[in-house]
Amino acid sequence: MSTSSVDRAPAAGRSAPDPEIWPDLGTPRRAPLRARVAEALFRRAVGQMDIRVSLPDGSRLGAGGPEAPRMWLHRPVTFFNRLGVDAKIGFGESYLAGDWSADALAEVLTPFAERVTTLVPPFLQRLRRFVDRAHPPGEDSSVTGARSNIRRHYDLSNEMFATFLDETMTYSSALFGAGDDLADAQRRKIDGVLDHAGVRSGTELLEIGTGWGELAIRAARRGARVTTVTLSEQQRDLALRRIGAAGVADRVDIRLSDYREVRGSYDAVVSVEMIEAVGGQYWPDFFGAVGRRLRPGGRVGLQAITMPHERMLATASSYTWMHKYIFPGGLLPSVEAIERGLAEHAALRLRAVREFGQDYARTLREWRERFTRRWQDVAGLGFDEVFRRMWEFYLAYSEAGFRARYLKVHQLSFA
Repeated sequence: MSTSSVDRAPAAGRSAPDPEIWPDLGTPRRAPLRARVAEALFRRAVGQMDIRVSLPDGSRLGAGGPEAPRMWLHRPVTFFNRLGVDAKIGFGESYLAGDWSADALAEVLTPFAERVTTLVPPFLQRLRRFVDRAHPPGEDSSVTGARSNIRRHYDLSNEMFATFLDETMTYSSALFGAGDDLADAQRRKIDGVLDHAGVRSGTELLEIGTGWGELAIRAARRGARVTTVTLSEQQRDLALRRIGAAGVADRVDIRLSDYREVRGSYDAVVSVEMIEAVGGQYWPDFFGAVGRRLRPGGRVGLQAITMPHERMLATASSYTWMHKYIFPGGLLPSVEAIERGLAEHAALRLRAVREFGQDYARTLREWRERFTRRWQDVAGLGFDEVFRRMWEFYLAYSEAGFRARYLKVHQLSFA
């Protein structure tokens, strides 16, 4: 799909920082003692990494040789102060502010992701509960909060997303086969989820999280009848047009609805990378809703970004840069949490698993390259340089997590 076929939409307040969400990036709060601690920890950490950190005075940090990726620390005083105030937010925030840059951003971030559990010494990790920021009120994933959280990301602009997604308008990990381009790999991924759920002609299917409609289109072309729910008005509007253009509108019902509001029963339920937005305290609601909507003998196909169970437990209450700027209210699950939750709340058992995290690293790299290449088109929609750096960091930071295998993505089948 070309961007000309996507509605032009306003930048939803992101062309200038929202003071309720974004700080004044030029004047961070000062915390001299914590800044000195942060500098010592940073120097200790990068001294073991295969990167180069260049400072304005000509000195260098890091264990990398001449070919190692380079991080340029332009404003070290401000950088360390941001880290001292809140390391989980300050590192990314300092990139938005221009305190540092990199010649290969994902490559610089990957060593940090590889050592994410050891960047802070154990004796300081024990102080986590005293220094971790709480999630802001109103950003939980209650019925009201979920609608607000979704609008902040998915209703930015259909045309902006179209600048870096492929023709399928699919915003989740592709599954690459030999010779696949990104669109082919996205279709392969979708077919895998549908296969996991046993979707075929005559299947009555519930999809939780419509996206821009590609999964519903492919399910309908199999002969299924699809009910699909979303909280994003912009996604719903474009999905309606895409489904109409595909000639399957008579077999797809798109509803602007929360998963907790769905009624009826279905032969199969599918959901692709939506559970990450549910929030840990609402997982029982999600798993229970899946179980209530599924007919006896039905099957479930899920795709989810996951992290190790121990890390999920350790970071469940942490408020991070990703929460503040990209995905408010979310929590990445572990496979164990999903398996246990669907067993306890829906009486479903795991039948099959596929993991393809390195495919997600490739997907994110292609998205970032497209976003960078099309930046002038994005800017023409009203988005500014702070937004550009925010999305560069988000895509590269995510890619680094998969490259380091700290993050994975799984397709799971339950019955």
